[in-house]
Amino acid sequence: MSEPAVSVDHVSKHFRVYSDRNQSLKATVLSGRRAKYQSFEALKDVTFDVPQGTTFGLLGRNGSGKSTLLKCMARILNPNSGSITTRGRVAAMLEVGSGFHPELSGRENVYLNGSILGMSRQEIDRKFDQIVDFSGVEPFIDQPVKNYSSGMYVRLGFAVSIHVEPDVLLVDEVLAVGDMEFQDKCLDKFAQFRDEGRTVVVVSHGVEQMRSFCDQAAWLDHGTLQAIGDASDIVDRYSDVGHGAEEAAGGGKRYGTGEIRIDDIHLLDAEGQPIESAPTGSAVALRLRYTARQRVERPVFGVSLATAGGKHLWSYDGIAAGAVPDSIDAGSGSLDIRIDRLALMPDLFDVNADVKDHHKTRTFDALERSLRFQVTSGSPRAAGGSMVLDASMTMPMTES
Repeated sequence: MSEPAVSVDHVSKHFRVYSDRNQSLKATVLSGRRAKYQSFEALKDVTFDVPQGTTFGLLGRNGSGKSTLLKCMARILNPNSGSITTRGRVAAMLEVGSGFHPELSGRENVYLNGSILGMSRQEIDRKFDQIVDFSGVEPFIDQPVKNYSSGMYVRLGFAVSIHVEPDVLLVDEVLAVGDMEFQDKCLDKFAQFRDEGRTVVVVSHGVEQMRSFCDQAAWLDHGTLQAIGDASDIVDRYSDVGHGAEEAAGGGKRYGTGEIRIDDIHLLDAEGQPIESAPTGSAVALRLRYTARQRVERPVFGVSLATAGGKHLWSYDGIAAGAVPDSIDAGSGSLDIRIDRLALMPDLFDVNADVKDHHKTRTFDALERSLRFQVTSGSPRAAGGSMVLDASMTMPMTES
């Protein structure tokens, strides 16, 4: 086993929170008393290792200590007790425009920020075009960065950070500012880093994004480490607590406000009979049975499929299907989602279901992993992966 890229050993960090702070020595003398403050513990005896060559996520609510821990890793803050050991070259992108001077141009800030991160001028010269191309701000590179949007700021700053070619890259919420294209470029870069044996430690509130690109994760709450492990498992546990999830009858988790409740989910064959498995390529349906406690206007029902390991594969709802009722009355009912061809490789899969308001901002009920079914061998076939596509291949021919 290789040594961890980052070792966090019994780290604690506290700050003084002043309620009545004197602004000068004169004010202290005249008042005859010291400023009043309370000690706030941002981190409490946190210990874990970040394996080398992984993308590692830090999860938690606002104020849980994630950013404080990242700043301790970057040596911006010193722990009050404990230690953090990093191995190799470290680069950090901790906030929008960190290390930038607003009056300088983008070009000048690339050199300024690069030198702060430990790059020589010759190294920046060599990588300058790559940095600007990755950031996408080339038309404005000679404009003062004070005129940049927050997205342009973060793209340029992140582009500099990753071209330092660090052994450990620390990233704090910067992906939330970039557009979809930039996020995809960042995720591709993270994958490249992982392939090269580099390590990325990232803080983000996008838990589903964390699930998809992080290998492992640590969950912090009020400065205390709650759990550490496989990213998918940690995201599930964090989400369950955040939603106030409860155990559902028959397994799985559920949460929601309760105006409508999904009673159960069944997999049906082409004749409408309940089944527990189906072959690749077969016609199936998912039947949701529900109970409404009261009349609800324009509810949106939805389902999603995931591998048994938690990888999201597909989502479908009433808006995508054009099947949002004007209202449903109090009482029980059901609906079917028909799948004409089950385009899945043989494996185990989980079904999640939910029902939300028309704006999809309020969840009446969400039932997670309440149905697991097996896909068996069928037609068509594929060589690997999770999905089966309608594909064909011609026989190779040698040209004379």
